[in-house]
Amino acid sequence: MAAAWAAAVAVMLLLAQVSAAAPVMGPAFLWAPKNYGFSSDETKEMVYYQTVSPKSLVKSVLEEGGWSNLVCSREDHAKSVDVAVLFLGSKLQSSDISKEKQADSTLVDMLKNSFASSEFSMAFPYVAMSDDDKLEKSLLSGFAENCNNGLGNNHITYTDTCSVSEDLKKHHDMDSIHGLVASQTKKNPSGQTDLVVFCDGGFKDNTKSEGELLSELVTLLKKSGAKYTILYASQPYGLLESPSNLPLGRYLAEKTNTTKPGRGKCDGECLVKSTLLEGSFVGIVLLIILISGLKCMMGIDTPSKFDAPPES
Repeated sequence: MAAAWAAAVAVMLLLAQVSAAAPVMGPAFLWAPKNYGFSSDETKEMVYYQTVSPKSLVKSVLEEGGWSNLVCSREDHAKSVDVAVLFLGSKLQSSDISKEKQADSTLVDMLKNSFASSEFSMAFPYVAMSDDDKLEKSLLSGFAENCNNGLGNNHITYTDTCSVSEDLKKHHDMDSIHGLVASQTKKNPSGQTDLVVFCDGGFKDNTKSEGELLSELVTLLKKSGAKYTILYASQPYGLLESPSNLPLGRYLAEKTNTTKPGRGKCDGECLVKSTLLEGSFVGIVLLIILISGLKCMMGIDTPSKFDAPPES
């Protein structure tokens, strides 16, 4: 009986660890208002439903999204795009896209409208994020590994929330990015595309939501007349003070920078996991009952034969 209980406890612990180790899913969107020679075929509203890693995302963006001509160092290459933006968010999970009520409706509407109205657009709804590596580091290192001649580091700028060296050029507000875009539109067409890495939160003194920042950035690019393309990727994180001790995937990101953390409602993925966990517990209980019953039956000591009753 003790062995059966030990086995049951071990199975429960294993199930809990598997549930906690489930990767956090975040979406990624790539779009450009015009197909600036990225693809010979019409690439509009293409959706990749497979679960991909950040490395696989990088390869798809470089090869199928045409970013290899933008971020990789090349000497003899005419500039087709003035500015490429890598916008890194932290508020959006894959399951949030299909919800009726959004924590940041401006962000979701902006992504959906940009994806549908652009001539070139790709979507990756399920990007498996790792809690150990920041998305910023994973994507930039992936770009560097897949570019034969390396990244054009002289043409990469960052917002001041990025975890990069202080020696690199950083933007402290939208005016700084506007100045970069304005200078790019006046350069020689043979120049290299500038890559702007827009990290989580955008700027240190920012009080705007993620959706408001993305909307303001897109409006800035449209008004400037620049040729641009944007890759949005989200690495959702938990809202608890010690997120490393709990699974991050089941907590909804905070609604604004000033709201208190809270638990989100149980969505479809949560319901599937909870149902499987409940079924496993019921199965374990039934298994314990079966084993206990068999042991009790085996422990019944009955005589192998019965004596004949004495004659009266």
